[in-house]
Amino acid sequence: MSDSPSSPYTPGNPDVVVLDAKGLRALAHPVRVQLIGLLRKHGPSTATRLAERLGVNSGTASYHLRQLAAAGFVEEDAGRGNARERWWRSVHRSTYFEGIDLVEREPEVALAYLQSVAAAYTLRVQRAVNEFQTMPRPWRSAADMSSWALRLTPGETVRLRDELHDVIARYRRDVPEEAAIAPEGAERVGLISYILPELDAPDPGADPGPDPDDDPDHDPDGGGSS
Repeated sequence: MSDSPSSPYTPGNPDVVVLDAKGLRALAHPVRVQLIGLLRKHGPSTATRLAERLGVNSGTASYHLRQLAAAGFVEEDAGRGNARERWWRSVHRSTYFEGIDLVEREPEVALAYLQSVAAAYTLRVQRAVNEFQTMPRPWRSAADMSSWALRLTPGETVRLRDELHDVIARYRRDVPEEAAIAPEGAERVGLISYILPELDAPDPGADPGPDPDDDPDHDPDGGGSS
């Protein structure tokens, strides 16, 4: 699982942080996930500016930035700031979470991290939807929100995930070196993918049981008989 599927994890890639138990615990908070997202999207910033974007106080942002720094996710930007103002930057461009073993060893922390990521993704979608009417017409036409229900085995699901990642990898990433050669009119586009099993879905071959509407003694309004 990656927060940047167009850049699959490769061993030794300094732009990708692979979560271990310590990193997972450090990121198991929605504010920290959002702080890293903002630093990766907008570049170096101060706690005060980040706090304004998140709608929290600067003390809260400063605290979480220090926790992220202690875990190696952010660092002070030595080329900016002064004695009164500290600037922070993200150390990596993307996060990779291969969570099968971690979920089993750290179930509560893993759940908190995944919930934080899901909340951050939801906020991004809501923000884009709120701005939809003011987008230029070509971008409104290009935007898409779709949902498909598929019936797959775990192996087929892995192949689908890998094929989607391969397609995304063919397109230009939002990194400085790519932005410098992007054609006119290119903007940042957020693509969020979910492949989530719905193991509580009914089996289409199973007997659904009696329909309560066919029961002569069933009163849908909850009233008694007279």
